[in-house]
Amino acid sequence: MTERASGYGVPRTRREARRLNPPHPLWGSNGVAFGPDGRLYVAQFLAGLISAVDPATGDVETVVPMDGPVQSPDDLAFGADGSMYIADLVPGRVWRRSPQGAYTLVSDEVKVPNGITCVGDRLFVNEMKTNGRLLELFPEGGDPVVLTDGLAFGNAMQLGPDGCLYYPHMISRQVWRIPPDGGVPEVVAEDVHDPVAVRFDQGGVLHVLSRGPEGIVTRVDLHGVGTRSLVTSGVTGLDNAAFDAENRMFVSSFASGGITELHPDGRTRPVVPRGPDGPYGVTIDLGGTVYAADHYRLTRPEHPADDGGSGDVATEILQPFFHGITADGGLLHTTSQYGVVQTYDPATRTTRVRATGLNQPLGIAVRPDGMLVVAETGTGRVIGVDTADTVTVLAEGLEHPVDVAFDTGGRCYVSDDRLGAVLRVDDDGPVVLADGLGAPQGLAVHGDDLFTVDVEHRRLWSVSLTTGECRVEAEDLAVGPPPRVERPDPALFAHGVPGLAPRFAGLAAAPDGSLLLSSNGEGTVLRLAPNP
Repeated sequence: MTERASGYGVPRTRREARRLNPPHPLWGSNGVAFGPDGRLYVAQFLAGLISAVDPATGDVETVVPMDGPVQSPDDLAFGADGSMYIADLVPGRVWRRSPQGAYTLVSDEVKVPNGITCVGDRLFVNEMKTNGRLLELFPEGGDPVVLTDGLAFGNAMQLGPDGCLYYPHMISRQVWRIPPDGGVPEVVAEDVHDPVAVRFDQGGVLHVLSRGPEGIVTRVDLHGVGTRSLVTSGVTGLDNAAFDAENRMFVSSFASGGITELHPDGRTRPVVPRGPDGPYGVTIDLGGTVYAADHYRLTRPEHPADDGGSGDVATEILQPFFHGITADGGLLHTTSQYGVVQTYDPATRTTRVRATGLNQPLGIAVRPDGMLVVAETGTGRVIGVDTADTVTVLAEGLEHPVDVAFDTGGRCYVSDDRLGAVLRVDDDGPVVLADGLGAPQGLAVHGDDLFTVDVEHRRLWSVSLTTGECRVEAEDLAVGPPPRVERPDPALFAHGVPGLAPRFAGLAAAPDGSLLLSSNGEGTVLRLAPNP
């Protein structure tokens, strides 16, 4: 395995390490805009970064690091003087980054700011929430001016050739426009396929991007009778687009990152490869198919990258949100840190909700009697969900439980990344099995050994269930934030809408004793096989 520039290095391990998909440099790609230097600047909401991409070579450079003042950039725009304006969604801030790299807070009065655009020296931003607002902000000072409200989740917007601001209502499937100086907003298009962004090409043609799985772009003829034409890109979860001086269209994906050039006939050219947004939890079914929970989707890493395969990561289903996952026969049980436990059937592509209203459920496992057992991280509990979807508390009073696993005898174990320990859940309460493990997250059992991922020291530990002996199986793993990078804990919710879910390095055991690890520091699933 080769070292990446991320600073994680090459893992040192007692096992044979192989990636199931190649590393990639963009963990989700959201707002995009061409800068004065001709590079495409990419806001990465989940990663907390802004990167600059050379569209000719695909080279990526971090411009706004994750340990800077910006926490969750979702969109960006450039002013006439070359300043970059950033919509920092979760904390509700709008920033100006000068051409010299200095940051100035423009406003903290916008709730979940998302779509942002510049019209000469003027700055406009909208809110991604129910009854959201569209505002003009003043970088040099002054109170915001509300142009309109009532937006059904605003997002990427742009000035049209008629001098009006065009913006989507994501929930009501509409595109609207309003003059920059205010006035009565007007519906431009209705029944648009999952609109997430509106963009004009160099000829003034309106393109509306869809956030759905097919990657649809709708072209709307504003000069005639509103005739529409559709292009299906195949880029799952489109987020935004930018046109260069030659009218080439480059699109981003919130679900799979990367940057793709999209031709008018639907052909695509990868500029920066796509890949997982995490990944978070990982599992393997009885047929040997690996699934990863990847925030906005369930994925399948399809080909071992080190064996000459494509390294593609297929989307099983696009749906918010997935964080914990476990296979159970032909079913997949999943959690969302936003409070939901679900069961998904890949054969029928149907989903059954098992529990709602939980406080940050994360790791999930199946007890021998069929009960789903979940680490409810936000309450310090381990809960069970039976076949009738009744929720029962199995253990409580834990510090910060993140994952659960069972041994062959049906005993339950839980990892606690604040306590630095793995505990066994007995009938009379949890008891410590092993401590001093840093920040253990993902948990798996194979035979008489329990394994856990320490994201603080980037280690894989094994714990003997018979002797209690602990030993390090692997080090220098690409899990957690990059070395020497510290970030504040993100807000899980912001003004009633999902904010940022904490990272989770999942772990699963295959029948042959291999371990599958979510290497969320480089966007891969790592298989750690026993040495012959």
